[in-house]
Amino acid sequence: MERHRQAVRLVSASVRTLFERAEPYRIWHGSTNSTRPPHQKSGARLVDISSLKNVLSVDTTQRIALVEPNVPMDRLVKATLPHGLVPPIVMEFPGITAGGGFAGTAGESSSFKHGYFDEAVAGVEMVLPDGEVVFARPESDDKYADLFHGAAGALGTLGVATLLELKLVEAKKFVRATYRRTSSVAEAVRVVKEECKPEKGNDYVDGILFSKDHGVIISGKMTNESPAQGERVQTFSHAWDPWFYMHVRERTKALPSSTSPSSAPSSEDSVTEYIPLAEYLFRYDRGGFWVGQAAFDYFRPVPFTRFFRWFLDDFLHTRMLYRALHGSGESGRFVVQDIGLPYESAEPFVDYVSEKLNIWPLWLCPLKTPAGPTFHPHLRRASPSSQDSSNKVEGEVEGKGVAGEMLNIGVWGWGPKDRNAFVRVNRDLERRVDELGGTKWLYAHTYYTEPEFWQAYGNHKSWYEGLRQKYRATALPSVYDKVRVKTDEAPGGWRPWLKALWPVGGLYGIWKGIQSQDYMLHRRATWKWTGSNGETGKQKQN
Repeated sequence: MERHRQAVRLVSASVRTLFERAEPYRIWHGSTNSTRPPHQKSGARLVDISSLKNVLSVDTTQRIALVEPNVPMDRLVKATLPHGLVPPIVMEFPGITAGGGFAGTAGESSSFKHGYFDEAVAGVEMVLPDGEVVFARPESDDKYADLFHGAAGALGTLGVATLLELKLVEAKKFVRATYRRTSSVAEAVRVVKEECKPEKGNDYVDGILFSKDHGVIISGKMTNESPAQGERVQTFSHAWDPWFYMHVRERTKALPSSTSPSSAPSSEDSVTEYIPLAEYLFRYDRGGFWVGQAAFDYFRPVPFTRFFRWFLDDFLHTRMLYRALHGSGESGRFVVQDIGLPYESAEPFVDYVSEKLNIWPLWLCPLKTPAGPTFHPHLRRASPSSQDSSNKVEGEVEGKGVAGEMLNIGVWGWGPKDRNAFVRVNRDLERRVDELGGTKWLYAHTYYTEPEFWQAYGNHKSWYEGLRQKYRATALPSVYDKVRVKTDEAPGGWRPWLKALWPVGGLYGIWKGIQSQDYMLHRRATWKWTGSNGETGKQKQN
């Protein structure tokens, strides 16, 4: 802990100096999973917290881990699994950090049960904008409870998180995964809601819509039960393994749909297999869900075959894909949006995406959402411009919202190459999301005007500005300042022009990925399944 305390003292001193000069600053973590334009961050003062990257302790009695903010999910899981424990919410991408999950929005396939990632945080150490170090807990009687709830999802605009006290739950050896085929969007939404019921006993639920008439709802239960004799353990982390979404599509394409409401999945309309827990948690890493296929679209002479997915595996994990996306400049024409919607709005939104964007597949992730105020997607009244009043939530108070359940829909695919057309597409998507009572996640491109932004996020401006005043954060960029894309400030100079020439940008993105050496993190990962007796690489070596 002394190393940690010394590092925090240095961060505190740097922040205090900038506060006294009334200079705004941004935090340097060492990596990012945001798709916001990087040129908008240039020129800002940086406070470097990249050294805060360790799991300090795992308390097996209290089931608590002390975790620094830059600990990525794969290192966190690696630290807790030997103790028979795992975080209740683990982001699907191994490079997303604990601090990023708290300061941003992280809803994953266990979030129907546990909520957003910050719901698993028992307390957080923060350096306030004037350099003061405090520890905040979510309980109402805590001195800094308002800071805790305000900082969750506020993108570091109320202070710097330097330590998280993270809750853990019992881990088991495998996830018994079941894939249920659906034949319509309405059926997929219904099956998601069924699988989230407590009596189902699921630990994980998500879904993939390959098209309107081919969906798969994926449910998982942690178990120490081993596969039956002759059944193989399915893995997704090795170079010759299938990409998860392709595997699911192949396993379900010949199945009939789950047409009977509330019926238990049968061997006729579902497939079940056993996946080691860590392999399940990071099953979407290779291929970045399915956006890795876009790299093959870009380098179109390279065929999208299993051989080339194996041969280029180092470049097709999420850490490397993010490096390439930012390095290439292609994030400026790639639609990457997650949308939290009331369940009744899901089908009309999918219809909209199909008609206007023609992006497939789509990800479905059920969420247990807080009442607010919050920057996380949460249930709220639909826009007054909406023609459909059915989205109004009973018991809702304007500017607060209510706790409840939503469905996240992940929309990730190519947009228009022309920059103005790309902006128009995103603006129209924001309009439709607002009409349907939905909320975008703030890691992505955001084009709202400021009044539109605050309407979309529950009219919480007075609450948020009150916290900024109270905790002396008014010199820092606001959430809106950080997330909005400045459409009148396109990156200048010759580099953007050069990277726009095919294949220069793509090759430069690959080069940036190679420079980072992030591919070595997956090569050396010890959580990967290597044995037939429940062994990870680490266990087998020991």
